Order: sequence, then C-alpha cells, then structure tokens
Amino acid sequence: MRWVIFIAVYILVDIYSFQAIRALTKSSWVPWLYFLISAAVLAGLFYELSFMGTGKMMQPPKLYFFGIFLAVFIPKLILIIFMFGEDIGRFFVGLFMKVAGSRDTAFMGSRRKFVSTIALGIAAIPFASLIYGMVQGKYNYKVLRYVLEFDDLPDAFDGYTLTQLSDIHCGSFDNKHKVEYAVNLANEQKSDVILFTGDLVNNIADEIEKWKPTFSKLKARDGVFSVLGNHDYGDYMKWNSQTEKKENLDRLKDIQREMGWDLLLNENRYIKRKDQKIALVGVENWGDHGFIKAGDLDKASEGIAQSDFKILMSHDPSHWQEKVKNDPRNFHLTLSGHTHGMQFGVEIPGVVKWSPIQYRYKNWAGVYEEFGRYINVNRGFGYLGYPGRVGIWPEITVIQLKKRQHTV
Repeated sequence: MRWVIFIAVYILVDIYSFQAIRALTKSSWVPWLYFLISAAVLAGLFYELSFMGTGKMMQPPKLYFFGIFLAVFIPKLILIIFMFGEDIGRFFVGLFMKVAGSRDTAFMGSRRKFVSTIALGIAAIPFASLIYGMVQGKYNYKVLRYVLEFDDLPDAFDGYTLTQLSDIHCGSFDNKHKVEYAVNLANEQKSDVILFTGDLVNNIADEIEKWKPTFSKLKARDGVFSVLGNHDYGDYMKWNSQTEKKENLDRLKDIQREMGWDLLLNENRYIKRKDQKIALVGVENWGDHGFIKAGDLDKASEGIAQSDFKILMSHDPSHWQEKVKNDPRNFHLTLSGHTHGMQFGVEIPGVVKWSPIQYRYKNWAGVYEEFGRYINVNRGFGYLGYPGRVGIWPEITVIQLKKRQHTV
C-alpha cells in the first residue's frame, strides 16, 4: 500500500513539474525522454528496495539508486513551487478578467516561458550539486583545526593535540584509494592521540573486514581510542535471533581491538605526561530522539577525581545537551559525531552556517561552548543514505589543548 501511494505521488509530481518543460519546447521526443528517465529511476529504486532485500542494509548499489532518485526528484519539487505559484497568479488574473466581462481570453492564460526558464535554472542547481556530491563531494576530506584554552589544563598537556574521526560507515565506501588517502591524511597530523567517536559500520561487523588493513594504519603516540555509535549495535537489521545480533556486536568489538584500537565501553583511561594526567572517558551510545541509550556516564567515570581534566567521547551530541554540560563532575571537552551535518548545507566561515539538521540538533557541527565546557561535533568521515556530500564535507578534526594565560 505504501508503494502505491508513493508511486501515485511520484507520478503526480512528474506530470505537474513537466509543465515547466512543456512551456519551453513543443518537441515530440522531449516528453518521451522525460518520462522514460523518471520511470527508469522509479523502477531502479523499487527493484533495489524490494527485490534486493528489504532490510536497511545500506550498501553502494542501494545508496546510488537513492542518490539518483534525490537528484531527479528534488529539482521537480522546486519546479512545482514555481508552477504552483504561477497557477495561482493565472487563476486570479483569469478570475479578474471574467469579472471584468472579458470574453476574448481564456480563463487560465498560457504559461509564460520566462517563469519556466527561471524555474528550470534554479532547479538545475540542486541537481548539479547532488550529482557533484556523489561524484566528488563524499571524498572531499577537510582537516579542521581548533585551539581550545582551559584554566585547569595540566601544564604538561599544554599544546597537546588530538585528532578526532567519527562516523566512518565503512559499508558505504566504494573507493579504496580515497579512503586510504584520508587515513594517511589523519596520520600526517601527527597528533598525540586519535579518538574515534562511533558508527564504524552501517549495520553489520562484516562491513569492516576488508577495511581492517586500512584503518589499522591509524597510529598516534598515545594510541587510538574508540566508542560505539548507534549503527554499531545492529539495531537496523532483521536478525534471526538475539544471539545472532549479540555475536555481531561482539565481533565488531573484537575487530576494533584487532586493529589496535582501545574500545571504551562505559570506561575510562588516563593519559600521562611526567607526573600529570588527563582522563579519557568513553561511553556507549546515548541518544535522544529515540536512539539507543546504552551510555552510562556514572560507570564510565568510576575512579576519576572531580579535579581531573576530562575528555569525554560520546557519539550523539544530544547526550551533551541533555546530560553532560550540566554535570557537576565538569567534563571539560566532549567529542561527538552522529549528525553528519546531514551531508548537506552551506558553510562559509564567518558568514553563514546552515543545514536542515540544525532544526533537530542544537549542536550539529563544529565547536560549541556553554558554562566553560566545550563540545566538538565532527561532521563525519563517511556517508550514509545519500551517497555524497554537498557543502558539508567529510572531516578530520585536529584540536590543540592550551593552558589559558592570564594577564595582569
């Protein structure tokens, strides 16, 4: 039934948006080409989602069909906005002419070519952007650097650097060379520690198997630490049993350890310099908006003193907003991911920072500060759903910790 409704809406959108094209050309082959492309996109999407498995296992073929669907469908919605606006204008003009007693013109006048031309020109922007995002944007890695100052940072850690990665989603990758380039880029930052904040896979542990040699290359002086994200638990798959699901999660945990990563499961570690130390705290996923709440901040903080400088790894930034920022134990810096910046938006430093995801998450990309406590939300290393990125590029974060200097 859902497919019937979806196809009906799709056809109505197709027919209505075609009016913009019909106003510009009377060629007989254009309608055939237009509807042939639309039918092919719909058939491909239907085939991938219905006959290639109904689970939410997002692999490259499904991702690309979905991406092409978005690239074709979203511009049509823009065309509809223009066509509907023009139809409203045509209706009221026609109504006025009828009331005025005019009999020389039709009630609804013909469409204007310049309106259709403008509509098609604007619709071409998201079409080209979404195609670019699939071809180039998804591997357009950016290194973003921040310097954060703290009053109580131990002197031995003044200048300490960390590299944060998040949301690898290795099941989506289709270009080994690009991924290896990004791993090398992360290593080239020569940070003291590398921290991964969850969502290594889309759904199942097997996704990471062929990428183990690549991500095993991540190295830092104080090691590579990780936590789990919501996708790592296998909650979006249909399992034959809870035992099978548990075995999948256990395997994913083992793989991270085999890669040389220290997976923190509601645990903490101390990083030491000389006779000083900072605490690294890692919680399992805790998410608002219906996501799994396996994170236990109390358990993860056992043995840590109130006065210790703390870095918290928590996949979902809603955890910081709901629980962490007001916690009396004072978690100085929280590192999160999860949002991907929705893989779509506009960012011009100092001018504009916008993505639709901001209407769901208050903290969705970059560094935020409240009560003297910081959170960095990494925009993600990989991609999921739409197989690309537009304006919100894959990110490698480098954060330098500095002791705040007070002037007299």
